[in-house]
Formats: sequence, structure tokens, C-alpha cells
Amino acid sequence: MDLQGKLALVTGGSRGIGRAIALELADAGADIAINYSSNPQAAEEACELVRAKGRRAMAFKCNIANDPENHAMIATIRKEMGPILVLVNNAGITRDRTFAKMTHESWNEVLSVDLTGQAMVTHEVLPDMVNAGWGRVIFITSIVGEMGNFGQSNYAAAKGGLIALTRSLARETARKGITVNAVAPGFIETDMTSVVPDNVLEQVRQNTPVGRLGKPEEIAAAVRFLASPRAAFVTGEVLNVNGGMYMN
Repeated sequence: MDLQGKLALVTGGSRGIGRAIALELADAGADIAINYSSNPQAAEEACELVRAKGRRAMAFKCNIANDPENHAMIATIRKEMGPILVLVNNAGITRDRTFAKMTHESWNEVLSVDLTGQAMVTHEVLPDMVNAGWGRVIFITSIVGEMGNFGQSNYAAAKGGLIALTRSLARETARKGITVNAVAPGFIETDMTSVVPDNVLEQVRQNTPVGRLGKPEEIAAAVRFLASPRAAFVTGEVLNVNGGMYMN
């Protein structure tokens, strides 16, 4: 088991892609800290699924856009579970509208969670990895951060910023035994896509060479590889998991 005995923090880990990642890392032997923002029941359900695999799991409520909450969460995780050696920055929100109609509030809200919040969680966790001489940081970005999307300029800016952060941070941490990578999902079957009109989803399928939406478990499999010792020579990379919709 690649991650036996290591502790992984998955932000936004109570449902969808985050839950799938938590379960996949548990299968790899990791204990799991699940961050959530608003649904304690879903977070505890995810923890129970992890425990059923024989791994430790605890849920921690935190708005990652709030620096004091971030600091308190990481301190509590260290006290209750130990140092964090695998960090999967998955938490994110959307506030979609065209740029002309976008308010400052909706712009700032998305960037504060999807970019700044993820960066600040990473800043809090990195000392654990430096002390251990080993670590994995994985950002969940998006195909939208690479090719853009109508009505999602705030989301695209945040996700594109994460890609730039991935590459810069990888250069800073490589000699410390820490890799920093990103996974960029395409359109995945989650709560986010469940509210997208059927005609739009059909157009997405037609524009995707494999002809379907992805599954959360397919994103989780990519994360597991990047978190594993087998990916020790991979850093600063963006792994596109999008069915061929965007090729780079």
C-alpha cells in the first residue's frame, strides 16, 4: 500500500470528487482528514466509508477562505491525527455569470476560495512536509483554467492561477522531497454538473472525444498516482483528465 501510515488532508472531501479522492487514498493506506464547509452529515458519511477500509478518518469544518479558521483547522488536525504529508486541495465554488454582469462580490468570493484559500491551506501544511523531508501537494484545477469557458471568468482565473502556483511552488520545494502537481478534470458527473441543462451536457458529450462525462473515481485514480512514491520524479505537472476535450 503506497501511502501506508501517512496522513492525507482532502479539502472539500465530503462529497463528489473530494469524497472519491478520500476513498482512493484510503485504499492506498492513508489515514484521511476530511475538510468540509457546511454539511457535517455528508462529511461523517465519508469518514465512515474511510473507516470501513480500516483507516482512521476525522472531519474538520473550515471555510478555507478564512485565515484564522485555516490555522485552527491545521493545528487541530496535527494534534488529533499527526503531521499532514499528503494535501489534496479540492475545495471550490462557482458563481457563474458573464463578466459584464459579474459583481465584485462574486469575483472575490470565487477567488478567495478557489485560489487564495487553497494557497493558504498549502502554506499552513508545508512545514509538516519540510520537517519530514517528504510530501505531496496536489491541486484540483479544471479544464476551464486552461481553455476558458463562457460565463466563468472568475472560476477560470482562479483555476488558471492554481496552475501557475503549481509550477512555481514545485520549483521551490523540489529539493525538499516535496512534489507539487495538479489534476485538471474535464466535465465530471458531480453535484456541480447535475444542475447543468441537458442540452448543454449533450453538447459537452459531443465535444468530448470519448463521448461522455467523467466519473469522480477517474479523477481520484490520477490523484492516487501523483500522491504515491512512484510519482517522485513528477513535479510541476498538470495532469489533464478530460476525455480528450482539451489536449496540450
